[in-house]
Amino acid sequence: MPFDYKKEYKEFYLPPQTPGIITLPAMNFLAVRGQGDPNEEGGAYKQAIGMLYAVAFTIKTSKMGKHKLEGYFDYVVPPLEGLWWQDGIQGVDYTRKKDFQWISLIRLPEFVTEEAFKWAIQEATEKKQQDFSAVEFFSWGEGLCVQCMHIGPYDDEPATVTAMEQYAKAQGYAADFSENRFHHEIYLSDVRRCKPERLKTVIRQPVRRIT
Repeated sequence: MPFDYKKEYKEFYLPPQTPGIITLPAMNFLAVRGQGDPNEEGGAYKQAIGMLYAVAFTIKTSKMGKHKLEGYFDYVVPPLEGLWWQDGIQGVDYTRKKDFQWISLIRLPEFVTEEAFKWAIQEATEKKQQDFSAVEFFSWGEGLCVQCMHIGPYDDEPATVTAMEQYAKAQGYAADFSENRFHHEIYLSDVRRCKPERLKTVIRQPVRRIT
């Protein structure tokens, strides 16, 4: 059976619909940075997602080619993730989508080194005849966060975020946004096939213990 990060690390990908505090370890990702409204048809965000999946599946299907990646194990490509922020505010303002800055992510299996990543970029470039230079190898340690499963449309997320903030405060934590700590979402549903009211999204926000 292919290794499935969602099943093996349920505390990261399948939290309950009630907020909780969690500490995340450092992980490696494929990443593309951009800005603007993610809903823009044919916009930068949708282009970024296309690039991420092209490289992710180049790595996954490498087992069928001549180039064997050391330590390769079969796995399910992890879900799409996103880090979101806007200049001048803590957290995010959902009414100002055009002001979003973002980093789109797909987690990498542990066997993918920077060397293996460079090979995958070159391989995808040759096969797709497309420029993948915007895709980067991104190492990130998220640390202490409050998280919750949100079920429903993306535009309804503010209510879940408010509940998370109230829970964190009651537990003795404060928001801890910075240039390296962001509003974080993990998309467990395919928006093309899932009704808005059934969309599953893990929401995380950085916190610190109040001393």
